Amino acid sequence: MPATSITDLRLRSDRLLDRFLRYVRLDTAADPQSQTYPSSAKQLVLGKLLADELTAMGIEGVELTCDGLVIATVPATIAGDVPVVAAVAHLDTSPEAPSDSVHPQVIENYAGGDIALPNGAVIAVANCVELEQMVGDTLITTDGTTLLGGDDKAGVAIIMEAAHTLMEHPEIPHGPLRVVMTCDEEIGHGTDKVDLTQLAATVAYTIDGGGRGQIDVETFSADAVTVTFTGHNIHPAIAKDRMVNSTRAAARFVESLPIASETPETTEGRDGFIHVHDIHGGVGATRVELILRSFDTEQLAQYAHRVQQLAEAAAADISGTRVQCAVRKQYRNLREGLERLPEAVSLAERAFSNIGVSCTREIVRGGTDGSQLTEKGLPTPNLSSGQHNIHSVLEFANLNEMCDATKHLIELLRLWGEKRS
Repeated sequence: MPATSITDLRLRSDRLLDRFLRYVRLDTAADPQSQTYPSSAKQLVLGKLLADELTAMGIEGVELTCDGLVIATVPATIAGDVPVVAAVAHLDTSPEAPSDSVHPQVIENYAGGDIALPNGAVIAVANCVELEQMVGDTLITTDGTTLLGGDDKAGVAIIMEAAHTLMEHPEIPHGPLRVVMTCDEEIGHGTDKVDLTQLAATVAYTIDGGGRGQIDVETFSADAVTVTFTGHNIHPAIAKDRMVNSTRAAARFVESLPIASETPETTEGRDGFIHVHDIHGGVGATRVELILRSFDTEQLAQYAHRVQQLAEAAAADISGTRVQCAVRKQYRNLREGLERLPEAVSLAERAFSNIGVSCTREIVRGGTDGSQLTEKGLPTPNLSSGQHNIHSVLEFANLNEMCDATKHLIELLRLWGEKRS
Protein backbone atom coordinates (compact mmCIF):
# COMPACT_ATOMS: atom_id res chain seq x y z
CA MET A 1 0.00 0.00 0.00
CA PRO A 2 1.54 3.37 -1.01
CA ALA A 3 2.27 5.86 1.75
CA THR A 4 -0.24 8.68 2.24
CA SER A 5 1.22 12.17 2.02
CA ILE A 6 0.19 14.60 4.73
CA THR A 7 -1.02 16.96 1.99
CA ASP A 8 -3.35 14.23 0.69
CA LEU A 9 -4.69 13.21 4.09
CA ARG A 10 -8.36 14.10 4.54
CA LEU A 11 -8.88 14.76 8.20
CA ARG A 12 -12.29 14.13 9.77
CA SER A 13 -12.95 17.63 11.09
CA ASP A 14 -16.54 16.66 11.92
CA ARG A 15 -15.31 13.85 14.14
CA LEU A 16 -12.75 16.11 15.78
CA LEU A 17 -15.47 18.64 16.57
CA ASP A 18 -17.76 15.94 17.94
CA ARG A 19 -14.97 14.71 20.23
CA PHE A 20 -14.23 18.16 21.51
CA LEU A 21 -17.88 18.92 22.26
CA ARG A 22 -18.26 15.64 24.18
CA TYR A 23 -15.19 16.31 26.25
CA VAL A 24 -15.90 19.93 27.19
CA ARG A 25 -19.38 19.05 28.44
CA LEU A 26 -17.73 17.02 31.21
CA ASP A 27 -16.73 19.08 34.25
CA THR A 28 -13.14 18.14 35.13
CA ALA A 29 -12.02 21.13 37.20
CA ALA A 30 -9.04 20.52 39.45
CA ASP A 31 -9.46 21.18 43.17
CA PRO A 32 -6.47 23.05 44.66
CA GLN A 33 -7.63 22.30 48.22
CA SER A 34 -7.84 18.54 47.72
CA GLN A 35 -5.31 16.16 49.26
CA THR A 36 -6.09 13.35 46.79
CA TYR A 37 -4.72 12.48 43.34
CA PRO A 38 -6.35 13.27 41.10
CA SER A 39 -7.71 16.22 43.02
CA SER A 40 -11.22 15.67 41.65
CA ALA A 41 -12.94 12.38 40.85
CA LYS A 42 -14.51 14.11 37.84
CA GLN A 43 -11.24 13.72 35.96
CA LEU A 44 -11.55 9.95 36.22
CA VAL A 45 -14.84 10.09 34.30
CA LEU A 46 -13.16 11.66 31.28
CA GLY A 47 -10.19 9.32 31.65
CA LYS A 48 -12.48 6.28 31.50
CA LEU A 49 -14.21 7.67 28.41
CA LEU A 50 -10.89 8.20 26.63
CA ALA A 51 -9.58 4.76 27.57
CA ASP A 52 -12.74 3.18 26.15
CA GLU A 53 -12.46 5.22 22.94
CA LEU A 54 -8.80 4.30 22.46
CA THR A 55 -9.64 0.63 22.92
CA ALA A 56 -12.48 0.94 20.41
CA MET A 57 -9.95 2.28 17.87
CA GLY A 58 -8.19 -1.08 18.05
CA ILE A 59 -5.30 0.02 20.26
CA GLU A 60 -4.20 -2.79 22.56
CA GLY A 61 -3.04 -2.46 26.15
CA VAL A 62 -4.73 0.85 26.93
CA GLU A 63 -4.16 1.70 30.58
CA LEU A 64 -6.21 3.84 32.95
CA THR A 65 -3.98 3.95 36.00
CA CYS A 66 -5.15 4.10 39.60
CA ASP A 67 -3.91 7.70 39.61
CA GLY A 68 -6.17 8.63 36.70
CA LEU A 69 -3.57 8.76 33.92
CA VAL A 70 -4.48 7.39 30.50
CA ILE A 71 -1.58 5.74 28.66
CA ALA A 72 -1.77 4.03 25.29
CA THR A 73 0.51 3.29 22.34
CA VAL A 74 -0.33 3.62 18.67
CA PRO A 75 1.98 0.95 17.21
CA ALA A 76 4.68 1.76 14.67
CA THR A 77 4.09 1.05 11.00
CA ILE A 78 7.79 0.96 10.15
CA ALA A 79 10.36 -1.59 11.24
CA GLY A 80 13.56 -0.90 13.05
CA ASP A 81 14.70 0.90 16.15
CA VAL A 82 12.75 4.15 15.89
CA PRO A 83 12.20 6.71 18.65
CA VAL A 84 9.04 6.71 20.72
CA VAL A 85 7.24 10.06 20.59
CA ALA A 86 4.85 10.94 23.42
CA ALA A 87 1.90 13.30 22.94
CA VAL A 88 0.70 14.76 26.23
CA ALA A 89 -2.46 16.61 27.24
CA HIS A 90 -4.20 17.13 30.58
CA LEU A 91 -7.70 16.14 31.60
CA ASP A 92 -8.30 18.81 34.24
CA THR A 93 -9.52 22.34 33.67
CA SER A 94 -8.81 25.49 35.63
CA PRO A 95 -10.63 26.04 38.94
CA GLU A 96 -10.43 29.81 38.35
CA ALA A 97 -13.74 30.04 36.45
CA PRO A 98 -17.04 28.13 36.63
CA SER A 99 -16.87 24.81 34.78
CA ASP A 100 -20.09 22.98 35.57
CA SER A 101 -22.83 22.79 32.93
CA VAL A 102 -20.69 23.89 29.98
CA HIS A 103 -22.92 24.69 27.00
CA PRO A 104 -20.68 24.98 23.93
CA GLN A 105 -21.86 27.17 21.05
CA VAL A 106 -20.63 26.35 17.53
CA ILE A 107 -20.20 29.26 15.11
CA GLU A 108 -19.68 28.00 11.58
CA ASN A 109 -18.15 30.30 8.96
CA TYR A 110 -17.45 33.11 11.43
CA ALA A 111 -18.40 36.37 9.71
CA GLY A 112 -16.10 38.61 11.72
CA GLY A 113 -16.81 41.23 14.35
CA ASP A 114 -17.65 40.96 18.04
CA ILE A 115 -19.22 37.71 19.24
CA ALA A 116 -22.30 38.08 21.44
CA LEU A 117 -22.77 35.16 23.83
CA PRO A 118 -26.20 33.91 24.98
CA ASN A 119 -25.89 35.47 28.45
CA GLY A 120 -25.10 38.91 27.03
CA ALA A 121 -21.32 38.80 27.43
CA VAL A 122 -19.27 39.78 24.38
CA ILE A 123 -15.98 38.53 22.97
CA ALA A 124 -14.78 41.84 21.54
CA VAL A 125 -12.36 42.03 18.65
CA ALA A 126 -10.74 45.01 20.37
CA ASN A 127 -9.71 42.70 23.21
CA CYS A 128 -9.00 39.66 21.04
CA VAL A 129 -7.38 40.91 17.85
CA GLU A 130 -6.63 37.40 16.58
CA LEU A 131 -10.32 37.17 15.64
CA GLU A 132 -9.52 39.38 12.66
CA GLN A 133 -7.63 36.44 11.12
CA MET A 134 -10.42 33.91 11.73
CA VAL A 135 -13.12 35.02 9.30
CA GLY A 136 -14.61 31.91 7.70
CA ASP A 137 -13.38 29.57 10.45
CA THR A 138 -15.47 27.43 12.80
CA LEU A 139 -15.31 28.71 16.37
CA ILE A 140 -16.58 27.16 19.59
CA THR A 141 -17.54 29.42 22.50
CA THR A 142 -19.51 28.97 25.72
CA ASP A 143 -22.82 30.56 26.66
CA GLY A 144 -20.85 33.10 28.70
CA THR A 145 -21.46 31.55 32.13
CA THR A 146 -18.57 29.04 32.23
CA LEU A 147 -15.16 28.47 30.78
CA LEU A 148 -15.01 26.23 27.72
CA GLY A 149 -12.25 23.88 28.83
CA GLY A 150 -10.23 24.08 25.63
CA ASP A 151 -7.27 24.20 28.00
CA ASP A 152 -6.62 21.40 27.55
CA LYS A 153 -9.50 19.47 26.03
CA ALA A 154 -8.52 20.90 22.66
CA GLY A 155 -5.22 19.09 23.14
CA VAL A 156 -7.01 15.95 24.30
CA ALA A 157 -9.25 15.95 21.22
CA ILE A 158 -6.31 16.60 18.88
CA ILE A 159 -4.30 13.68 20.25
CA MET A 160 -7.33 11.37 20.19
CA GLU A 161 -8.14 12.29 16.59
CA ALA A 162 -4.50 11.87 15.54
CA ALA A 163 -4.45 8.41 17.13
CA HIS A 164 -7.71 7.44 15.42
CA THR A 165 -6.47 8.69 12.05
CA LEU A 166 -3.21 6.77 12.37
CA MET A 167 -5.07 3.57 13.23
CA GLU A 168 -7.24 4.06 10.14
CA HIS A 169 -4.24 4.74 7.88
CA PRO A 170 -1.56 2.09 8.44
CA GLU A 171 0.02 3.21 5.17
CA ILE A 172 1.33 6.35 6.95
CA PRO A 173 4.92 5.51 7.96
CA HIS A 174 5.64 6.36 11.59
CA GLY A 175 7.19 5.13 14.81
CA PRO A 176 5.32 4.47 18.07
CA LEU A 177 3.09 7.23 19.41
CA ARG A 178 2.67 7.19 23.17
CA VAL A 179 -0.63 8.81 24.17
CA VAL A 180 -0.42 10.33 27.66
CA MET A 181 -3.29 12.08 29.43
CA THR A 182 -2.41 13.57 32.81
CA CYS A 183 -4.38 15.01 35.73
CA ASP A 184 -4.07 18.18 37.83
CA GLU A 185 -1.83 20.18 35.49
CA GLU A 186 -3.72 23.34 36.38
CA ILE A 187 -2.65 23.09 40.02
CA GLY A 188 0.95 22.15 39.35
CA HIS A 189 0.78 18.36 39.73
CA GLY A 190 0.37 17.19 36.14
CA THR A 191 3.46 15.01 36.03
CA ASP A 192 3.52 13.82 39.65
CA LYS A 193 2.49 10.30 38.67
CA VAL A 194 4.18 10.06 35.25
CA ASP A 195 6.79 7.28 35.14
CA LEU A 196 9.38 8.21 32.52
CA THR A 197 10.84 4.71 32.61
CA GLN A 198 7.44 3.31 31.67
CA LEU A 199 6.98 5.87 28.89
CA ALA A 200 10.41 5.07 27.43
CA ALA A 201 10.05 8.04 25.06
CA THR A 202 12.82 9.90 23.26
CA VAL A 203 10.84 13.12 23.04
CA ALA A 204 7.43 14.39 24.08
CA TYR A 205 5.14 17.22 23.04
CA THR A 206 2.45 18.81 25.15
CA ILE A 207 -0.48 19.86 22.98
CA ASP A 208 -1.48 22.74 25.21
CA GLY A 209 -0.71 26.01 23.44
CA GLY A 210 -2.73 28.79 21.90
CA GLY A 211 -3.51 29.61 18.31
CA ARG A 212 -1.80 28.09 15.29
CA GLY A 213 1.82 27.43 14.36
CA GLN A 214 3.34 28.13 17.75
CA ILE A 215 6.17 26.17 19.33
CA ASP A 216 6.70 27.13 22.95
CA VAL A 217 10.40 26.77 23.71
CA GLU A 218 10.60 28.68 26.99
CA THR A 219 8.38 28.91 30.04
CA PHE A 220 8.57 30.72 33.31
CA SER A 221 10.46 29.16 36.17
CA ALA A 222 8.03 29.05 39.05
CA ASP A 223 7.82 28.81 42.83
CA ALA A 224 4.92 29.27 45.23
CA VAL A 225 5.05 30.87 48.67
CA THR A 226 2.68 30.52 51.61
CA VAL A 227 3.05 33.29 54.19
CA THR A 228 1.27 32.52 57.46
CA PHE A 229 0.73 35.24 60.06
CA THR A 230 -0.20 33.98 63.53
CA GLY A 231 -1.82 36.21 66.13
CA HIS A 232 -3.97 35.60 69.19
CA ASN A 233 -7.75 35.57 69.17
CA ILE A 234 -9.92 36.41 72.14
CA HIS A 235 -13.43 37.80 72.56
CA PRO A 236 -13.49 41.46 71.47
CA ALA A 237 -15.11 42.45 74.76
CA ILE A 238 -11.97 41.53 76.69
CA ALA A 239 -9.43 42.06 73.92
CA LYS A 240 -7.62 45.17 75.20
CA ASP A 241 -3.87 44.52 75.33
CA ARG A 242 -4.52 40.83 74.70
CA MET A 243 -5.75 40.38 71.11
CA VAL A 244 -3.18 40.12 68.31
CA ASN A 245 -5.00 40.47 64.99
CA SER A 246 -3.13 38.57 62.29
CA THR A 247 -5.29 40.05 59.54
CA ARG A 248 -3.73 43.46 60.17
CA ALA A 249 -0.23 42.09 59.62
CA ALA A 250 -1.41 40.29 56.47
CA ALA A 251 -2.97 43.50 55.17
CA ARG A 252 0.24 45.46 55.77
CA PHE A 253 2.24 42.74 54.06
CA VAL A 254 0.05 42.75 50.94
CA GLU A 255 0.12 46.54 50.84
CA SER A 256 3.93 46.48 50.96
CA LEU A 257 4.27 44.20 47.92
CA PRO A 258 5.16 45.74 44.54
CA ILE A 259 2.16 47.37 42.90
CA ALA A 260 3.49 49.66 40.16
CA SER A 261 5.79 46.98 38.74
CA GLU A 262 6.61 43.28 39.08
CA THR A 263 2.95 42.25 39.14
CA PRO A 264 1.04 40.30 36.47
CA GLU A 265 -0.98 43.37 35.55
CA THR A 266 2.11 45.55 35.01
CA THR A 267 4.44 43.14 33.19
CA GLU A 268 4.77 41.46 29.81
CA GLY A 269 7.32 39.67 27.66
CA ARG A 270 10.25 38.46 29.74
CA ASP A 271 9.36 40.41 32.87
CA GLY A 272 8.91 38.36 36.03
CA PHE A 273 6.50 39.05 38.87
CA ILE A 274 5.35 38.47 42.45
CA HIS A 275 1.63 37.69 42.52
CA VAL A 276 -0.58 37.47 45.60
CA HIS A 277 -3.66 35.49 44.62
CA ASP A 278 -5.38 34.30 47.78
CA ILE A 279 -5.88 35.47 51.37
CA HIS A 280 -7.68 33.34 53.91
CA GLY A 281 -7.97 33.42 57.67
CA GLY A 282 -9.06 35.42 60.67
CA VAL A 283 -7.77 37.06 63.82
CA GLY A 284 -5.84 34.03 65.05
CA ALA A 285 -4.12 33.15 61.78
CA THR A 286 -4.11 34.46 58.23
CA ARG A 287 -2.59 32.71 55.23
CA VAL A 288 -1.43 34.64 52.15
CA GLU A 289 -0.70 32.65 48.98
CA LEU A 290 1.71 33.99 46.36
CA ILE A 291 3.35 32.75 43.19
CA LEU A 292 6.77 33.83 41.93
CA ARG A 293 7.54 33.80 38.21
CA SER A 294 10.67 34.57 36.17
CA PHE A 295 12.39 33.34 33.02
CA ASP A 296 15.61 33.57 35.04
CA THR A 297 15.51 30.76 37.60
CA GLU A 298 17.98 32.52 39.89
CA GLN A 299 15.63 35.49 40.24
CA LEU A 300 13.12 33.30 42.08
CA ALA A 301 15.40 33.19 45.12
CA GLN A 302 15.64 36.99 45.05
CA TYR A 303 11.85 37.28 44.94
CA ALA A 304 11.49 34.81 47.82
CA HIS A 305 14.02 36.75 49.91
CA ARG A 306 12.11 39.98 49.32
CA VAL A 307 8.81 38.33 50.29
CA GLN A 308 10.43 37.05 53.50
CA GLN A 309 11.76 40.52 54.37
CA LEU A 310 8.43 42.23 53.73
CA ALA A 311 6.54 39.60 55.72
CA GLU A 312 8.87 39.96 58.70
CA ALA A 313 8.56 43.75 58.57
CA ALA A 314 4.75 43.51 58.51
CA ALA A 315 4.75 41.13 61.48
CA ALA A 316 7.05 43.46 63.42
CA ASP A 317 4.60 46.33 62.90
CA ILE A 318 1.84 44.40 64.70
CA SER A 319 3.26 43.55 68.10
CA GLY A 320 2.96 39.90 69.06
CA THR A 321 2.49 38.60 65.50
CA ARG A 322 4.54 35.63 64.32
CA VAL A 323 5.19 34.88 60.65
CA GLN A 324 6.35 31.87 58.68
CA CYS A 325 7.20 31.70 54.96
CA ALA A 326 7.17 28.36 53.12
CA VAL A 327 8.56 28.27 49.56
CA ARG A 328 7.57 25.41 47.24
CA LYS A 329 9.28 24.62 43.96
CA GLN A 330 6.82 24.30 41.08
CA TYR A 331 8.57 24.07 37.70
CA ARG A 332 11.55 25.38 35.74
CA ASN A 333 12.07 27.04 32.35
CA LEU A 334 11.91 24.26 29.77
CA ARG A 335 14.60 25.99 27.67
CA GLU A 336 17.21 24.59 30.02
CA GLY A 337 16.31 21.01 29.04
CA LEU A 338 15.45 21.46 25.37
CA GLU A 339 19.07 22.31 24.64
CA ARG A 340 19.83 18.60 25.10
CA LEU A 341 17.71 17.63 22.06
CA PRO A 342 17.51 20.45 19.50
CA GLU A 343 15.65 18.17 17.06
CA ALA A 344 12.63 18.41 19.34
CA VAL A 345 12.12 21.93 18.04
CA SER A 346 13.66 21.76 14.57
CA LEU A 347 11.50 18.80 13.51
CA ALA A 348 8.39 20.54 14.84
CA GLU A 349 9.28 23.53 12.65
CA ARG A 350 9.79 21.28 9.64
CA ALA A 351 6.45 19.56 10.23
CA PHE A 352 4.66 22.91 10.22
CA SER A 353 6.39 23.80 6.96
CA ASN A 354 5.34 20.49 5.41
CA ILE A 355 1.65 21.14 6.15
CA GLY A 356 1.88 24.70 4.84
CA VAL A 357 1.63 26.51 8.17
CA SER A 358 4.11 29.22 9.11
CA CYS A 359 5.39 28.89 12.66
CA THR A 360 7.15 30.85 15.35
CA ARG A 361 9.13 30.01 18.45
CA GLU A 362 7.39 31.48 21.47
CA ILE A 363 7.94 32.05 25.16
CA VAL A 364 5.16 31.21 27.61
CA ARG A 365 4.33 33.40 30.56
CA GLY A 366 3.27 30.31 32.43
CA GLY A 367 4.13 26.64 32.56
CA THR A 368 3.03 23.33 31.10
CA ASP A 369 3.44 19.67 31.93
CA GLY A 370 6.34 19.94 29.51
CA SER A 371 8.21 22.20 31.90
CA GLN A 372 8.31 19.44 34.50
CA LEU A 373 8.86 16.59 32.04
CA THR A 374 11.80 18.44 30.50
CA GLU A 375 13.33 19.06 33.91
CA LYS A 376 12.97 15.34 34.68
CA GLY A 377 14.90 14.48 31.52
CA LEU A 378 12.30 14.15 28.75
CA PRO A 379 12.56 17.12 26.32
CA THR A 380 9.00 18.38 25.84
CA PRO A 381 8.18 21.51 23.82
CA ASN A 382 4.61 22.79 23.84
CA LEU A 383 2.59 22.99 20.62
CA SER A 384 -0.39 25.13 19.67
CA SER A 385 -3.88 23.66 19.86
CA GLY A 386 -6.36 26.40 18.94
CA GLN A 387 -7.07 27.66 22.47
CA HIS A 388 -8.01 31.30 23.08
CA ASN A 389 -8.99 33.41 26.14
CA ILE A 390 -8.32 30.47 28.44
CA HIS A 391 -9.45 30.34 32.09
CA SER A 392 -12.26 32.73 31.21
CA VAL A 393 -15.98 32.71 30.48
CA LEU A 394 -14.98 34.40 27.20
CA GLU A 395 -12.89 31.38 26.19
CA PHE A 396 -13.20 29.96 22.70
CA ALA A 397 -11.50 27.44 20.43
CA ASN A 398 -10.86 27.44 16.69
CA LEU A 399 -11.67 24.14 14.94
CA ASN A 400 -9.58 25.01 11.87
CA GLU A 401 -6.54 25.54 14.08
CA MET A 402 -7.26 22.27 15.86
CA CYS A 403 -7.33 20.48 12.50
CA ASP A 404 -3.95 21.95 11.60
CA ALA A 405 -2.60 20.86 14.99
CA THR A 406 -3.80 17.30 14.34
CA LYS A 407 -2.13 17.19 10.93
CA HIS A 408 1.01 18.67 12.44
CA LEU A 409 1.20 15.97 15.11
CA ILE A 410 0.82 13.22 12.49
CA GLU A 411 3.50 14.75 10.26
CA LEU A 412 5.81 15.30 13.22
CA LEU A 413 5.52 11.63 14.15
CA ARG A 414 6.32 10.67 10.55
CA LEU A 415 9.42 12.88 10.54
CA TRP A 416 10.74 11.34 13.74
CA GLY A 417 10.39 7.89 12.20
CA GLU A 418 12.06 9.03 8.99
CA LYS A 419 14.97 10.64 10.78
CA ARG A 420 15.91 7.65 12.90
CA SER A 421 14.69 4.70 10.83
